[in-house]
Amino acid sequence: MDLALRGKRALVTGSSKGIGLGVADTLAAEGVDLILASRTEVNLNAAADQIRERHGVDVTTVPCDLSKSDEQARLAEIALSGPLDIVINNAGAIPGGSLNSVDEDTWRKAWDLKVFGYINLTRLLLPHLEANRSGVILNVIGAAADRPSPGYIAGAAGNSALVGFSKAIGSTSLRNGVRVLCVNPGLTITDRMTDILREQAGAKWHDPDRWEELMPDDPAPATVAQVADVVVFLVSDRAGHVTGTSITIDGGNSSR
Repeated sequence: MDLALRGKRALVTGSSKGIGLGVADTLAAEGVDLILASRTEVNLNAAADQIRERHGVDVTTVPCDLSKSDEQARLAEIALSGPLDIVINNAGAIPGGSLNSVDEDTWRKAWDLKVFGYINLTRLLLPHLEANRSGVILNVIGAAADRPSPGYIAGAAGNSALVGFSKAIGSTSLRNGVRVLCVNPGLTITDRMTDILREQAGAKWHDPDRWEELMPDDPAPATVAQVADVVVFLVSDRAGHVTGTSITIDGGNSSR
């Protein structure tokens, strides 16, 4: 299936590794030029070099801390220095913990990056997409929005807020030619997930190399490619009537 994305330009945040890198690489395979944003410059440059070598597209890198409003504004200015067709908000991971174990400072810092990072970039970029009557904003959020847990209270609340935000904006954005939507990945095989499981295996068996024994199998975690393929389809014109909604990618787990 030709997704007709060649020649478009996309901003992907949190794109130096994990789902963000997977989405960026899959977009590049479709011929999309990229603006990659991440906090760690070394990892960001390595990701850009890898994508350029594999796909031959133009890649701009913007090292930035998206928990800060001035850095959000700087990224938006760079993104709007050329055509902009697609925005993928993906930066930020909210730490786990219960209501009493996550202190206010930790909670606020996590939300500054993910929750307000997504909201503020949308605020900065949406008017320009609407002026062109074209474009897509897709927010990568997380399945805790669908199946909230008291042991992941800051993430459950933050993800739920972002789903509501995405649906509210996307419910009327098509009037101006723009789609806004979100995806909620469940457990996905990334370096971060592997690191967490290695720590757990070390604590449980004093052997981090047994981490794979802790992976669930019903459903098994998604691969990055499985998540990225859904995202890239959704930002293509093949999904041109999909807006103001959320798509959960978790093997059915949140429906059980």
